[in-house]
Amino acid sequence: MIDRYTTKEMRAIWDIEAKTQRWLDVEIAVCAGLEHFGKIPAGTTDAIRASAKFDLDRIAELELETRHDVMAFVKNVQEHLGEEGRFVHYGITSYDVVDTSLSMLLRDSIDLILTRARALNEVIKRRAREHKKTVQIGRTHGIHAEPITFGFKLANWVDEMNHNIERLESARKMIAVGKISGAVGTHANVEPEIEAYVCQSLGLEAAVVSTQIIARDRHAQLVCTLAILAGSLERFSTELRNLQRTEILEVQEYFAAGQKGSSAMPHKRNPWNSETVTGLARVVRGNLIPMLESMTTWHERDLANSSVERIVLPDTCLLIDWMLVKFTDILDKLLVYPDNMKANLDKMGGLVCSEQVMLALIATGLSREEAYTTVQRNAAKAWSGENFQAAIAADPTVLERLTKEDVAHAFDVEYHLKNLQYTFDRLGI
Repeated sequence: MIDRYTTKEMRAIWDIEAKTQRWLDVEIAVCAGLEHFGKIPAGTTDAIRASAKFDLDRIAELELETRHDVMAFVKNVQEHLGEEGRFVHYGITSYDVVDTSLSMLLRDSIDLILTRARALNEVIKRRAREHKKTVQIGRTHGIHAEPITFGFKLANWVDEMNHNIERLESARKMIAVGKISGAVGTHANVEPEIEAYVCQSLGLEAAVVSTQIIARDRHAQLVCTLAILAGSLERFSTELRNLQRTEILEVQEYFAAGQKGSSAMPHKRNPWNSETVTGLARVVRGNLIPMLESMTTWHERDLANSSVERIVLPDTCLLIDWMLVKFTDILDKLLVYPDNMKANLDKMGGLVCSEQVMLALIATGLSREEAYTTVQRNAAKAWSGENFQAAIAADPTVLERLTKEDVAHAFDVEYHLKNLQYTFDRLGI
């Protein structure tokens, strides 16, 4: 965990103390399940719950001896108990504890991430409504295409975040499962009804079937979902970075009083927050491959997944949480420059209305090829510095077929925005 890219809320979930407490929660829940079904003496769970505790330093000391983290933990818990301590970890295997508690950590992480994702989407919706009619040039291949609005651009982000939220909800359901099924998953020493009881008490579903571990396709799906979310945040951030370029300058990250953009150049105002989100997305995406490879285990399990997950799962959750918070703040405070958007739109003298001129010519009976060629030869003049609208208005083919009103209508930017409300209605913005 890196403090620079960690929120206190997500850190609290993955802190070693909290993680170990989840192990204890599972151990106590197993005792409660065993007692409920008459497998251990009545009153055992209350006695364990009253005195059970752990000491991280002592666990580390014991692990030097046991070379096994869960056994060190169990021994430390038993050190604080009396006769009832013999029923801690009774009939279960280490990964009954580790996997079930891991599912709780991941479930809680997704709950927090979902809260962040929904909060971001509300900010996107607000800024989309704010700039619903802020006209801007749409770009394809980095080149002027046709007019849109900044609000329409953000509406696309709303839809993408809706998809991310749906995937997160599905991943939460997939990961919120536990297993108390024993050394190879056959329920040899703990019956299925006890497993169901324990998992329900912990807010989990019982895995339909398990080996010594829960199948890692669930964890791979979760990290894949987070990697896609990171990809969305990278896409949004990259767009803002491009729009902040000096020669475009349609938006700008908020620049606080006293903030410095460069140690050498006092004039600099860099999109460094968006750049950070972009960079961290690469880390999250890189975490996916090890999780996909961890789906493969030898027979009923091996240890190849364990070391990977100790790093990848907490780090991915921590980074995504921080990225969501950071990008929400970026967009919330984003400076938008409508005048620059309009200036950029007008830069080529109406060149971006070429399709409307072509369609108007086709409507008069001109073939598509002839109409395209007519418009393209005048567009070439615009690329050489002439005013496109003036060139079109003076073209013989256009003069023969279109009135001045027809030409003016073809260059009306509002024509491109007439169905804007349709998109906003469909998204409920």
